[in-house]
Amino acid sequence: MKAFVVRAYGSPDDLELADVATPVPGDDEVLVRVRATSVQPYDWHLLRGEPRIARLIPGLLGLRRPGIEILGADIAGEVAAVGRDVTGFAPGDAVFALVAGGGFGEYACVPAADLAPLPGTLSFEQAAAVPLAAVTALLAVRDDGRLRSGQRVLVNGASGGVGTFAVQLAVAMGAEVTGVCSGRNAGLVRELGAADVVDHTTTDVTSGGRTFDLVVDIAGGHPVRAFRRVLTHDGALVVVGGPAGRWLSPAGRTFAAVALGAVVSQRIVVTDVVGGRHRRANLLTLTEYLDDGRVVPVIDRSYPYAELPDALRYSEEGHARGKVVVTL
Repeated sequence: MKAFVVRAYGSPDDLELADVATPVPGDDEVLVRVRATSVQPYDWHLLRGEPRIARLIPGLLGLRRPGIEILGADIAGEVAAVGRDVTGFAPGDAVFALVAGGGFGEYACVPAADLAPLPGTLSFEQAAAVPLAAVTALLAVRDDGRLRSGQRVLVNGASGGVGTFAVQLAVAMGAEVTGVCSGRNAGLVRELGAADVVDHTTTDVTSGGRTFDLVVDIAGGHPVRAFRRVLTHDGALVVVGGPAGRWLSPAGRTFAAVALGAVVSQRIVVTDVVGGRHRRANLLTLTEYLDDGRVVPVIDRSYPYAELPDALRYSEEGHARGKVVVTL
Protein backbone atom coordinates (compact mmCIF):
# COMPACT_ATOMS: atom_id res chain seq x y z
CA MET A 1 0.00 0.00 0.00
CA LYS A 2 0.96 3.67 -0.25
CA ALA A 3 1.57 5.72 2.88
CA PHE A 4 3.14 9.03 3.84
CA VAL A 5 5.95 7.97 6.15
CA VAL A 6 7.90 9.97 8.74
CA ARG A 7 11.56 8.89 8.89
CA ALA A 8 12.86 11.75 11.06
CA TYR A 9 11.63 14.95 12.65
CA GLY A 10 11.17 17.69 10.11
CA SER A 11 8.69 19.65 8.00
CA PRO A 12 5.90 18.52 5.66
CA ASP A 13 8.55 18.46 2.93
CA ASP A 14 10.16 15.53 4.73
CA LEU A 15 7.10 13.28 4.47
CA GLU A 16 7.90 10.40 2.12
CA LEU A 17 5.19 8.77 0.00
CA ALA A 18 6.36 5.17 0.06
CA ASP A 19 5.27 1.61 -0.63
CA VAL A 20 4.88 -0.19 2.70
CA ALA A 21 3.40 -3.49 3.75
CA THR A 22 -0.36 -3.52 4.19
CA PRO A 23 -1.03 -4.14 7.90
CA VAL A 24 -2.61 -7.41 8.96
CA PRO A 25 -5.39 -7.14 11.56
CA GLY A 26 -4.93 -8.90 14.86
CA ASP A 27 -7.62 -11.08 16.38
CA ASP A 28 -9.50 -8.09 17.81
CA GLU A 29 -8.70 -5.61 15.04
CA VAL A 30 -10.32 -4.37 11.85
CA LEU A 31 -8.44 -3.48 8.66
CA VAL A 32 -9.90 -0.27 7.24
CA ARG A 33 -9.48 0.98 3.68
CA VAL A 34 -9.00 4.68 4.38
CA ARG A 35 -11.13 6.93 2.17
CA ALA A 36 -10.52 10.19 4.00
CA THR A 37 -8.42 11.59 6.83
CA SER A 38 -7.68 15.03 8.23
CA VAL A 39 -4.65 17.06 9.28
CA GLN A 40 -4.39 19.07 12.46
CA PRO A 41 -1.94 20.38 15.09
CA TYR A 42 -1.62 16.88 16.57
CA ASP A 43 0.00 15.73 13.33
CA TRP A 44 2.44 18.56 12.75
CA HIS A 45 3.52 18.59 16.40
CA LEU A 46 4.47 14.92 16.00
CA LEU A 47 6.07 15.56 12.62
CA ARG A 48 8.29 18.35 13.95
CA GLY A 49 8.85 16.78 17.36
CA GLU A 50 7.74 19.99 19.03
CA PRO A 51 7.58 21.25 21.66
CA ARG A 52 10.97 19.64 22.20
CA ILE A 53 10.41 19.25 25.92
CA ALA A 54 7.77 16.65 25.03
CA ARG A 55 10.50 14.38 23.63
CA LEU A 56 11.60 13.80 27.23
CA ILE A 57 8.13 12.60 28.27
CA PRO A 58 7.29 8.93 27.58
CA GLY A 59 4.60 8.74 24.92
CA LEU A 60 4.22 9.46 21.22
CA LEU A 61 7.35 11.60 20.73
CA GLY A 62 10.65 9.74 20.63
CA LEU A 63 13.85 11.36 21.86
CA ARG A 64 15.60 11.34 18.48
CA ARG A 65 12.90 10.31 16.00
CA PRO A 66 9.09 10.09 15.87
CA GLY A 67 7.39 7.33 17.79
CA ILE A 68 4.81 6.94 15.00
CA GLU A 69 5.93 6.25 11.44
CA ILE A 70 2.56 6.86 9.76
CA LEU A 71 0.69 9.83 11.20
CA GLY A 72 -3.02 10.61 10.92
CA ALA A 73 -5.44 10.38 13.85
CA ASP A 74 -8.72 10.59 11.91
CA ILE A 75 -9.94 7.73 9.76
CA ALA A 76 -13.09 7.32 7.67
CA GLY A 77 -13.38 4.43 5.26
CA GLU A 78 -14.58 0.90 4.58
CA VAL A 79 -13.89 -2.35 6.39
CA ALA A 80 -11.50 -4.46 4.29
CA ALA A 81 -11.00 -7.40 6.68
CA VAL A 82 -11.70 -8.35 10.30
CA GLY A 83 -9.79 -10.35 12.90
CA ARG A 84 -11.13 -13.73 13.94
CA ASP A 85 -12.55 -12.47 17.25
CA VAL A 86 -14.31 -9.43 15.78
CA THR A 87 -18.09 -9.32 15.68
CA GLY A 88 -20.36 -6.50 14.56
CA PHE A 89 -18.27 -5.47 11.56
CA ALA A 90 -17.97 -7.01 8.10
CA PRO A 91 -16.10 -6.16 4.89
CA GLY A 92 -17.74 -3.25 3.11
CA ASP A 93 -19.08 -1.55 6.25
CA ALA A 94 -18.58 2.22 6.32
CA VAL A 95 -16.78 3.22 9.53
CA PHE A 96 -14.80 5.98 11.23
CA ALA A 97 -12.37 6.10 14.14
CA LEU A 98 -9.98 8.09 16.30
CA VAL A 99 -6.55 6.42 16.29
CA ALA A 100 -3.04 7.24 17.49
CA GLY A 101 -1.71 7.03 13.92
CA GLY A 102 -2.15 5.36 10.55
CA GLY A 103 -4.57 7.72 8.84
CA PHE A 104 -1.95 8.88 6.33
CA GLY A 105 -1.85 5.41 4.75
CA GLU A 106 -4.23 3.67 2.36
CA TYR A 107 -5.02 1.03 4.99
CA ALA A 108 -4.96 1.08 8.78
CA CYS A 109 -5.62 -1.45 11.52
CA VAL A 110 -8.01 -0.27 14.21
CA PRO A 111 -9.06 -2.06 17.43
CA ALA A 112 -12.67 -3.10 16.92
CA ALA A 113 -13.51 -1.56 20.30
CA ASP A 114 -12.51 1.90 18.96
CA LEU A 115 -14.38 1.69 15.66
CA ALA A 116 -17.86 3.12 15.01
CA PRO A 117 -20.28 2.97 12.07
CA LEU A 118 -20.13 6.01 9.81
CA PRO A 119 -22.88 8.51 10.69
CA GLY A 120 -25.65 8.04 8.15
CA THR A 121 -25.80 11.72 7.26
CA LEU A 122 -22.09 12.15 6.48
CA SER A 123 -19.77 11.46 3.56
CA PHE A 124 -16.34 9.95 4.19
CA GLU A 125 -14.87 13.44 3.80
CA GLN A 126 -17.21 14.94 6.41
CA ALA A 127 -16.73 12.02 8.80
CA ALA A 128 -12.93 12.38 8.61
CA ALA A 129 -13.32 15.89 10.05
CA VAL A 130 -14.93 14.56 13.20
CA PRO A 131 -12.94 12.15 15.41
CA LEU A 132 -10.08 13.96 17.13
CA ALA A 133 -11.51 17.49 17.08
CA ALA A 134 -15.08 16.57 18.00
CA VAL A 135 -14.14 14.06 20.70
CA THR A 136 -11.80 16.67 22.19
CA ALA A 137 -14.65 19.19 22.22
CA LEU A 138 -17.04 16.64 23.73
CA LEU A 139 -14.66 15.78 26.56
CA ALA A 140 -13.87 19.44 27.19
CA VAL A 141 -17.50 20.54 27.38
CA ARG A 142 -19.34 17.52 28.77
CA ASP A 143 -16.79 15.70 30.93
CA ASP A 144 -14.10 18.15 32.03
CA GLY A 145 -16.37 21.20 31.89
CA ARG A 146 -19.39 19.40 33.42
CA LEU A 147 -21.64 21.68 31.43
CA ARG A 148 -25.25 22.09 32.54
CA SER A 149 -28.13 23.57 30.61
CA GLY A 150 -28.51 27.31 31.13
CA GLN A 151 -24.86 27.98 31.89
CA ARG A 152 -22.74 30.64 30.18
CA VAL A 153 -19.80 29.32 28.17
CA LEU A 154 -16.83 31.11 26.63
CA VAL A 155 -15.01 29.28 23.81
CA ASN A 156 -11.61 30.86 23.10
CA GLY A 157 -10.60 29.77 19.60
CA ALA A 158 -14.16 29.24 18.41
CA SER A 159 -13.51 29.07 14.66
CA GLY A 160 -10.92 26.28 14.56
CA GLY A 161 -11.35 22.53 14.37
CA VAL A 162 -12.05 21.89 18.06
CA GLY A 163 -13.70 25.29 18.55
CA THR A 164 -16.39 24.85 15.90
CA PHE A 165 -17.43 21.58 17.52
CA ALA A 166 -17.23 23.00 21.06
CA VAL A 167 -19.56 25.89 20.16
CA GLN A 168 -22.13 23.58 18.59
CA LEU A 169 -22.01 20.98 21.37
CA ALA A 170 -22.36 23.60 24.11
CA VAL A 171 -25.35 25.14 22.33
CA ALA A 172 -26.90 21.69 21.83
CA MET A 173 -26.51 21.06 25.57
CA GLY A 174 -28.46 24.20 26.39
CA ALA A 175 -25.68 26.72 27.07
CA GLU A 176 -25.44 30.36 26.11
CA VAL A 177 -22.18 30.54 24.18
CA THR A 178 -19.79 33.41 23.54
CA GLY A 179 -17.13 32.67 20.95
CA VAL A 180 -13.72 34.32 20.68
CA CYS A 181 -12.18 34.46 17.20
CA SER A 182 -10.96 36.95 14.61
CA GLY A 183 -13.45 39.38 13.11
CA ARG A 184 -13.39 37.62 9.73
CA ASN A 185 -14.74 34.45 11.36
CA ALA A 186 -17.42 36.09 13.50
CA GLY A 187 -20.20 35.29 11.03
CA LEU A 188 -19.30 31.60 10.97
CA VAL A 189 -19.28 31.35 14.76
CA ARG A 190 -22.68 33.03 14.99
CA GLU A 191 -24.04 30.60 12.38
CA LEU A 192 -22.88 27.76 14.61
CA GLY A 193 -25.12 29.07 17.39
CA ALA A 194 -23.02 31.47 19.44
CA ALA A 195 -25.11 34.19 21.07
CA ASP A 196 -22.19 36.60 21.04
CA VAL A 197 -18.76 36.83 19.40
CA VAL A 198 -15.66 38.66 20.65
CA ASP A 199 -13.00 39.74 18.15
CA HIS A 200 -9.70 38.90 19.83
CA THR A 201 -7.83 41.34 17.57
CA THR A 202 -9.66 44.32 19.09
CA THR A 203 -10.93 43.16 22.50
CA ASP A 204 -9.31 41.48 25.49
CA VAL A 205 -12.01 39.11 26.68
CA THR A 206 -10.25 38.55 30.01
CA SER A 207 -10.55 42.22 30.99
CA GLY A 208 -14.31 42.56 30.46
CA GLY A 209 -17.04 42.64 33.07
CA ARG A 210 -18.80 39.45 31.97
CA THR A 211 -18.34 36.17 33.79
CA PHE A 212 -18.81 32.61 32.59
CA ASP A 213 -19.56 29.29 34.22
CA LEU A 214 -17.21 27.53 31.83
CA VAL A 215 -14.26 28.71 29.74
CA VAL A 216 -12.90 26.36 27.09
CA ASP A 217 -9.48 27.70 26.14
CA ILE A 218 -8.27 26.29 22.84
CA ALA A 219 -6.33 29.19 21.35
CA GLY A 220 -4.43 30.53 24.35
CA GLY A 221 -3.34 34.11 23.87
CA HIS A 222 -3.68 34.90 27.58
CA PRO A 223 -2.03 33.42 30.66
CA VAL A 224 -4.12 30.69 32.27
CA ARG A 225 -4.54 32.83 35.39
CA ALA A 226 -6.08 35.65 33.31
CA PHE A 227 -9.13 33.56 32.51
CA ARG A 228 -9.89 33.29 36.23
CA ARG A 229 -11.03 36.93 36.06
CA VAL A 230 -13.98 35.97 33.86
CA LEU A 231 -14.95 32.80 35.75
CA THR A 232 -17.74 32.64 38.28
CA HIS A 233 -16.57 31.73 41.78
CA ASP A 234 -17.43 28.07 41.18
CA GLY A 235 -16.69 28.08 37.44
CA ALA A 236 -14.38 25.82 35.45
CA LEU A 237 -11.53 26.52 33.03
CA VAL A 238 -10.78 23.71 30.59
CA VAL A 239 -7.45 24.05 28.78
CA VAL A 240 -7.32 22.27 25.43
CA GLY A 241 -4.35 23.84 23.64
CA GLY A 242 -2.42 27.00 23.06
CA PRO A 243 0.05 28.71 20.75
CA ALA A 244 2.68 26.39 19.34
CA GLY A 245 6.31 26.83 20.29
CA ARG A 246 9.58 25.17 19.43
CA TRP A 247 10.77 24.30 22.92
CA LEU A 248 8.04 24.57 25.56
CA SER A 249 4.63 25.73 24.29
CA PRO A 250 1.94 24.51 24.47
CA ALA A 251 3.27 21.97 27.01
CA GLY A 252 4.25 24.82 29.34
CA ARG A 253 0.66 26.04 29.31
CA THR A 254 -0.50 22.59 30.36
CA PHE A 255 1.96 22.51 33.26
CA ALA A 256 0.83 25.99 34.36
CA ALA A 257 -2.82 24.95 34.31
CA VAL A 258 -2.16 21.83 36.40
CA ALA A 259 -0.10 23.81 38.92
CA LEU A 260 -2.66 26.60 39.26
CA GLY A 261 -5.56 24.17 39.51
CA ALA A 262 -4.00 22.66 42.62
CA VAL A 263 -4.11 25.90 44.60
CA VAL A 264 -7.31 27.73 43.56
CA SER A 265 -10.96 27.09 44.34
CA GLN A 266 -12.15 27.16 40.72
CA ARG A 267 -11.76 23.99 38.67
CA ILE A 268 -8.90 24.09 36.16
CA VAL A 269 -8.65 20.99 34.01
CA VAL A 270 -6.56 19.91 31.01
CA THR A 271 -8.41 17.82 28.44
CA ASP A 272 -6.58 14.65 27.38
CA VAL A 273 -8.17 13.10 24.31
CA VAL A 274 -5.23 11.12 22.95
CA GLY A 275 -4.86 9.12 26.14
CA GLY A 276 -8.59 8.96 26.79
CA ARG A 277 -10.75 5.85 26.80
CA HIS A 278 -14.24 5.10 25.50
CA ARG A 279 -13.42 6.23 21.97
CA ARG A 280 -16.22 4.25 20.34
CA ALA A 281 -18.78 5.38 22.93
CA ASN A 282 -17.80 9.00 22.36
CA LEU A 283 -18.09 8.62 18.58
CA LEU A 284 -21.54 7.06 19.00
CA THR A 285 -22.59 10.00 21.18
CA LEU A 286 -21.37 12.41 18.54
CA THR A 287 -23.24 10.45 15.88
CA GLU A 288 -26.51 11.30 17.63
CA TYR A 289 -25.71 15.01 17.38
CA LEU A 290 -24.54 14.67 13.77
CA ASP A 291 -27.49 12.63 12.56
CA ASP A 292 -30.11 15.05 13.89
CA GLY A 293 -28.24 18.10 12.59
CA ARG A 294 -27.37 19.70 15.91
CA VAL A 295 -23.68 19.40 15.01
CA VAL A 296 -22.27 19.85 11.50
CA PRO A 297 -18.58 19.43 10.55
CA VAL A 298 -17.03 22.64 9.26
CA ILE A 299 -14.50 21.97 6.49
CA ASP A 300 -12.24 24.77 5.34
CA ARG A 301 -10.36 22.93 2.60
CA SER A 302 -10.16 19.46 1.08
CA TYR A 303 -6.99 18.15 -0.55
CA PRO A 304 -6.34 15.06 -2.72
CA TYR A 305 -4.06 12.44 -1.16
CA ALA A 306 -1.02 13.39 -3.23
CA GLU A 307 -1.18 16.91 -1.77
CA LEU A 308 -1.28 15.84 1.89
CA PRO A 309 1.96 17.74 2.69
CA ASP A 310 0.32 20.90 1.33
CA ALA A 311 -2.64 20.29 3.62
CA LEU A 312 -0.29 20.07 6.59
CA ARG A 313 1.44 23.30 5.61
CA TYR A 314 -1.89 25.09 5.42
CA SER A 315 -3.03 23.69 8.77
CA GLU A 316 0.22 24.79 10.39
CA GLU A 317 -0.41 28.39 9.36
CA GLY A 318 -3.18 28.41 11.96
CA HIS A 319 -5.87 30.18 9.94
CA ALA A 320 -8.16 27.28 9.00
CA ARG A 321 -11.87 27.72 9.66
CA GLY A 322 -12.88 24.33 11.00
CA LYS A 323 -11.03 21.30 9.64
CA VAL A 324 -8.67 20.51 6.77
CA VAL A 325 -9.35 17.10 5.22
CA VAL A 326 -7.62 14.81 2.74
CA THR A 327 -9.39 12.33 0.47
CA LEU A 328 -7.90 9.08 -0.81
